[in-house]
Amino acid sequence: MSGPTPVSSGAFAHQQQPAVTAYSGEREPLLQCERLVKSFGSLQVIKGVSFEIFPGECLGVIGPNGAGKTTTLKMLLGLLSPEEGHIRAFGGEMPRDALLIKSHLGVVSQFDTLDPDFTCVENLAVFGGYFGLPKALLKTRIPELLAFAALTTKSQDKPAALSGGMKRRLSLARALINNPQLLVLDEPTTGLDPQARHLMWERLQQLVQSGKSILLTTHFMDEAERLCDRLVVLDQGQIIAQGSPQALIAAHLEAHVVEAYGVEWQEADLAALQPHAERVEKSGETVFFYAHEVSGLLHALQAYPRVRILHRPANLEDLFLKLTGRQMREGS
Repeated sequence: MSGPTPVSSGAFAHQQQPAVTAYSGEREPLLQCERLVKSFGSLQVIKGVSFEIFPGECLGVIGPNGAGKTTTLKMLLGLLSPEEGHIRAFGGEMPRDALLIKSHLGVVSQFDTLDPDFTCVENLAVFGGYFGLPKALLKTRIPELLAFAALTTKSQDKPAALSGGMKRRLSLARALINNPQLLVLDEPTTGLDPQARHLMWERLQQLVQSGKSILLTTHFMDEAERLCDRLVVLDQGQIIAQGSPQALIAAHLEAHVVEAYGVEWQEADLAALQPHAERVEKSGETVFFYAHEVSGLLHALQAYPRVRILHRPANLEDLFLKLTGRQMREGS
């Protein structure tokens, strides 16, 4: 995908924002969740969740469907109130100080919320008005944001004329209109083709490098591994692991993964290969061998000439499947 040379987010970071209360706390978390609990009827969906986000980092929240990611985000944004626990950010507490906290946030929701009747410029201008930003400031900030989103040539187009990737970048530009310190992104690249995803990743990396903080939910493990400094793994309303992607992989997984497929595996064959790996998992016609050393396994697999083999290092998807299982989940 081609587009104008991106403008650094620092180009608009210095602008003054009279409508936004100043906050300084570089050595403190921007946002801190403490022991959050939330139920719907008799079902407790969030069970004592605690985490924090520091300035200049990207924190990823990952987990299977129904893990509690959406409910947690809604509490962070003041759309739901926790039954127990506290959400503190920018000198206030949610939901009591919702307006103060939201003035420091930028939000890109999972679904398109652009106004279809407005052009790109108008979508940004109207959103800036919600924050009370003066027209003179918007006159300079909007072109910078459109350039950052590679949408300068689309400034007078309405969302219907934009591709899916363009719409997501316009939503990101809109979320930046108030120059927020923290961006909350709910599955920002879902439905995008590889080129559009990579361009979005470039923009998000630029924002973190410029000092912004990001809270990201995603189902793409390569995205989480590429973008996130730290991860929180949620399952059944609880945090089951947290740390940097590299540290989590090293702590929970063997170094090597060998995927073997292309034949109908017999139990006797798997039993013969089992001693060469620390763990063996079968999913469909593929067998996953997890091992710290694989020379013996690769030699043993030569006895199966029809087997196709993929030897790779362990990754975040392997971690996700080990911690949460391979079974399908319903819900969101």
